[in-house]
Amino acid sequence: MQLTLWTYEGPPHIGAMRIATAMRGLHYVLHAPQGDTYADLLFTMIERRDARPPVTYTTFQARDLGADTAAIFQDAVAHAYARFRPQAMIVGASCTAELIQDDPGGLARALDLPIPVIPLELPAYQKKENWGASETFYRLVRALAGGTAAPRAGRRPLCNVLGPTALGFRHRDDLVEITKILGALGIDVNVVAPLGATPADLGRLGEADFNVVLYPEIARAAGLHLQKTFGQPMVEIVPIGVQATIRFVEAVAAAAGVDPAPVLAGAPSRLPWYARSVDSTYLTDKRVFIFGDATHALAAARVAATELGFRVVGLGTYTREFAREVRAEAALHGIEATITDDYLDVEAAIQAAGPELVLGTQMERHIAKRLGLPCAVISAPVHVQDFPARHAPQMGFEGANVLFDTWVHPLMMGLEEHLLGMFREDAEFHGAAAPSHLPRHGTAPAAAHTEALPAQAEPIRVAWATEAEKELKKIPFFVRGKARANTERFARERALPLITVETLYDAKAHFGR
Repeated sequence: MQLTLWTYEGPPHIGAMRIATAMRGLHYVLHAPQGDTYADLLFTMIERRDARPPVTYTTFQARDLGADTAAIFQDAVAHAYARFRPQAMIVGASCTAELIQDDPGGLARALDLPIPVIPLELPAYQKKENWGASETFYRLVRALAGGTAAPRAGRRPLCNVLGPTALGFRHRDDLVEITKILGALGIDVNVVAPLGATPADLGRLGEADFNVVLYPEIARAAGLHLQKTFGQPMVEIVPIGVQATIRFVEAVAAAAGVDPAPVLAGAPSRLPWYARSVDSTYLTDKRVFIFGDATHALAAARVAATELGFRVVGLGTYTREFAREVRAEAALHGIEATITDDYLDVEAAIQAAGPELVLGTQMERHIAKRLGLPCAVISAPVHVQDFPARHAPQMGFEGANVLFDTWVHPLMMGLEEHLLGMFREDAEFHGAAAPSHLPRHGTAPAAAHTEALPAQAEPIRVAWATEAEKELKKIPFFVRGKARANTERFARERALPLITVETLYDAKAHFGR
């Protein structure tokens, strides 16, 4: 096990907590020593939930290791059942308690409780949080799922929505958007799980006609089990971005046997128009580095390249179970994927790629800040500011609007700084100028200092090299004239007959001082 300052994923029992906390009527008894009970903070402080997670810890101490820790676990299970009266329980051990091998599943079964008790075997030293969440959800579905779909005659299509969890990046808001789309297609939602579901709800999963898997890291295993057991088709297209949302709508409509045209005709996203607008030409071919969980990293790469015109110069994930998919996507962009859970490797990859924008987790946010790069967060792990009170989905047509704003604004702030530099010596914008929106009173501000051109019978004529002209066209149209004039002035003052790309940037640096 590697000690590290930051980590992208916790141990697998944190993933189990995400499932238990997302559901209602489920309780998790975790065999864990003092010190392994920090997870409450993840949900109450970072996600800002108004209730602590439904988890009971045994919290054995060092002195208990010479006694009967198995009895301590059984007492914790009995007390948790008596106090909370859940519909079902899951039991397991934390990474530390795993070493004492007390067999939580066998100990819980020996109590013969009148509810389902599902044991979790989560190898803490080989697997991590997302795998733990996937395995926990799969075990619950395998133990509790039941029901049979009613004949379709006379009723609307019915689907399950699988994958959203507690502590998931924008899962709550994504669910709102996807439910709207399904409703507009005339499809009813049978069960959403695990978020908001009870064990009894899981018992109705078999009643649906098909399943929608929103986050494959969490729900692919459960979806495959339902497909095999109940014959339910599975839609696994992640609807992040306009194009993916269109494909999602078409796939869901095909599974339900309904017409997608009315929904697609009214697709409300403004991202395509904004991306084609004049202002956004400044963003074309911007170099972007992407890192996160596989679901969001893959989606971000496709949106960045095909919908915003960015150039993907780095792509990676810490979710090793999806390394093949990420490597395949990276190959389409002519790059090699970064598959790692070491943030220092990610920082080195960012520096080597030289991007103009970083899309990543809270770790990449810190790295980008240190490197002086704009950054937007697209994936867990995240901090409290990434659980906003406002509605801010990533999925669906409205999610595409949020993506545009979130990704483009950091670059536009860079443009703002660029403009301030370009106009720094302008009479209206220099440091001593009064605010331009206020009437001028009293004496006019001192004129900006300018160097007088040498007296000449005829101004020096300067020419633009072809490459310099191309580079000039990358500057936004509303300041391009100012940039041309400043560069030509710079060249005349230095008797340079030809303006090259180097001259253009030398002039920019000169007037930006």
